[in-house]
Amino acid sequence: MAGYFSVFLVLLTLGSGLIWLIDHLVYAPKRKERIALAQGASEQPLDQEVIDQIAPVPAITDSAKSIFPMIAAITVFRSFIFEPFQIPSGSMMPTLLDGDFILVQKYAYGIKDPVWRSQLVDVGDPERGDIAVFKFPLDERIDFIKRIVGLPGDRIVYRNRQLFIHPKCEEGEQSRNGLACGEFNKIDVEIVNRDEFKQGSMPLVRLTESLPNVEHDILINPKALELSERYYQQPGTRRDEWVVPEDSYFAVGDNRNNSQDSRVWGFVPKENLVGKAVFIWMSFDFENGPDSLLPGWVPTGVRFERLGNIQ
Repeated sequence: MAGYFSVFLVLLTLGSGLIWLIDHLVYAPKRKERIALAQGASEQPLDQEVIDQIAPVPAITDSAKSIFPMIAAITVFRSFIFEPFQIPSGSMMPTLLDGDFILVQKYAYGIKDPVWRSQLVDVGDPERGDIAVFKFPLDERIDFIKRIVGLPGDRIVYRNRQLFIHPKCEEGEQSRNGLACGEFNKIDVEIVNRDEFKQGSMPLVRLTESLPNVEHDILINPKALELSERYYQQPGTRRDEWVVPEDSYFAVGDNRNNSQDSRVWGFVPKENLVGKAVFIWMSFDFENGPDSLLPGWVPTGVRFERLGNIQ
């Protein structure tokens, strides 16, 4: 849906801009000539009503001139600077909740054209711990949001609800981005609480996970089965182990037992990246029960405490 809207904005911008340009170069000078001739034949200055009768501006031209600057500004802002997104699920809890509205920094990983998404300017690459929005590799009409934990060349293991990272290093390097080279680094976690969130009737454990230079909270369901048989099987590796290809990334949800992510469907190609999630600008509660007179999409409250930068 977001992709269709981008195409619509671009077409609307081009259409209104083209109408304005043709009028400016072709028809506006002709209207000025008619007005000048009428003014020369009149002893009194022409009022606006008479001018509108002599050289009327077509309604479509007037509308295009009115909306073009605004639509062009929106298109540039949304396509190249920031784009708003709504969090539709709980796969990134507790960092992002269903009902959060976020801003995504579109230029963080490169400037792309909004229609064909070809790279125009290479700005930078994702860093470990970034929360990235990307086109779902199995259906690029859908936008996904996950946390980047594996960079190109990394070896990732997720076993017994524990993340391990073996970073890609150059020969002679002792460490890379805060991780020891030549070994699997166990990513430390520390329990925060055990009763804040639930999945159905089962309480979830909230932990702080310490990626290099980034600390963030995750949720684990200690009673859920690991279901490793559903994991993406990369040729030449164990079922719970993956080697990240070049120009690709390994992304997982913070709600580890309730997230369809790279563990299940594989890697995120660099060309699928949309941008980096950086800010929660609004957050709504949707707690309308089945007996409520209001439809489920009507907010029941605003979570002002959630507004701010995303970690």
